[in-house]
Amino acid sequence: MLKIRAFRAVDEPETCEKYIEGHSKLLKIYFGITPITSSKVEWATNPASYVIIAESPDGEKVYGGARIQVAGGCYPLPIEDAIGKMDLNVYEMVSECSKTGSGELCGLWNSREVAGLGLGSIFLGRVGVAIAAQLQLTSLFALCAPYTVDNCMRIGFTVEHSLGSDGMFYYPHENFVATALVLDDVNKLQNANPPDREAILELREKPRQKKTESGKRRNFEIEYDLKLSSFHYSDSEFLLINSSRKIYNSLMRPELKH
Repeated sequence: MLKIRAFRAVDEPETCEKYIEGHSKLLKIYFGITPITSSKVEWATNPASYVIIAESPDGEKVYGGARIQVAGGCYPLPIEDAIGKMDLNVYEMVSECSKTGSGELCGLWNSREVAGLGLGSIFLGRVGVAIAAQLQLTSLFALCAPYTVDNCMRIGFTVEHSLGSDGMFYYPHENFVATALVLDDVNKLQNANPPDREAILELREKPRQKKTESGKRRNFEIEYDLKLSSFHYSDSEFLLINSSRKIYNSLMRPELKH
């Protein structure tokens, strides 16, 4: 059995360290990639970062994870860091979406120990979209490797063709291609595949449950604990920074158009 739970990053620094260690190991050893924007450890101290962790029932072993970073405050979204120098339009797009609550689903990974279950390819993505409603978000961004684009589209994302070359960028370097995607209706999920939409809505309705899931190779049990206990929008420091950033963005917007 696996346990998948969600928490605010600043509430569990030790669990964040386990997440960082597992994600970094996967990037370096299996893909030969040094830390990229979504794996920068500064997210662990961001009051608007939320972590999804897949772990053993006793919490000793971490098998994978993902994150949602809410737009605003002193930290740009990973997608802004990643492709902003290649396409300035991403800054204005994020700024506009953040007016009604936006963020990014990022840093998704799973260990080789659970490869073939579909943990990273679909279950963690579903959870990310599910908890976005708790965070009062109406949209989500994602920057995906080619083999994860279809999985993101299953849960409601669409390719943002207005960015880059029809949505695509050479990232993190010229030998890799990444695709920018946006989920612009977090609540209704009209573009999601019906079975995935149903699963996401069920997780929103019952954030704490045990369920037998159908993996790619076999069935397995997941204990979900997705009820968040603290939020960035009750953090006075975040609210102050976010307000200042909105003023800054409104002043900078004419420059971003050139």
